[in-house]
Amino acid sequence: MNDTSAPRAEIEGLSVSVVVYRPDLDQFAHTLASLGAACEALCSARRGLPIELYLVDNGGLPDVSVALDELNAHGIACAIITGHGNVGYGRGHNLAIERTVSHYHLVLNPDIDLDREALTKALDFFDAHADAGLLTPWIGDDQGHVQYLCRRYPTLLDLFVRGFLPAGVRKLFAQRLARYEMRDLINERDVVWDPPIVSGCFMLFRASVLKKLAGFDARYFLYFEDYDLSLRAHDVARVVYTPAVRVLHHGGGAARKGSSHIRMFAASAFKFFNRFGWKWL
Repeated sequence: MNDTSAPRAEIEGLSVSVVVYRPDLDQFAHTLASLGAACEALCSARRGLPIELYLVDNGGLPDVSVALDELNAHGIACAIITGHGNVGYGRGHNLAIERTVSHYHLVLNPDIDLDREALTKALDFFDAHADAGLLTPWIGDDQGHVQYLCRRYPTLLDLFVRGFLPAGVRKLFAQRLARYEMRDLINERDVVWDPPIVSGCFMLFRASVLKKLAGFDARYFLYFEDYDLSLRAHDVARVVYTPAVRVLHHGGGAARKGSSHIRMFAASAFKFFNRFGWKWL
């Protein structure tokens, strides 16, 4: 259904937004199933907690009526936001963010599998740490190995080496990339406060923080909108890496997606560095 509801008073609860553009059908089904299982565990731990899912259709949304019926059966209210065309990743999420009235809001990719206890542990962490405003989890790849998606501020060389050089050549820059990817701090055990930049594939906010930031900067169509939002989040709250919260990420880099993605990556990088400052080497 289309979401045309009027503004409502803020409620205790969780909302989730997933922006979809021609998704991989099998992976998207896995994402919705894992989200449902995580929400079921959360509802078991917190009886009566309202949960809303917004699917933002930027184009090519498949028939997900069966999956949404299953989510509804677990008490998750589902809405599809459609009819706006492909407005980009950040603007798509903003369509949901401006509608939500929950205390917490999760920005989620359609290529993420959530651990069953991920949402329960995340909200428990927020309860225990009032200064935390944005939470990023431990993120694994298809083989379950950690993806180092917390970042220090990038240079142009960092981005070029990590995104576009062959693996054999990247080894020559291993020490440099390790610093950029915060490999000295990120592990499966330790909470890390205030990583400068976190990944947009899973960003769990106190909604008051997200509203104060006015969501994503709509000037980015794709890429770097999460870098921008991460850096701005530090102005109003603390950002935290919480490895007890676990997800798997099945996404790929811009260079592997073709020339159009490389062009979008470059255009967004230009906007990002123009706003926050250029670092070359």
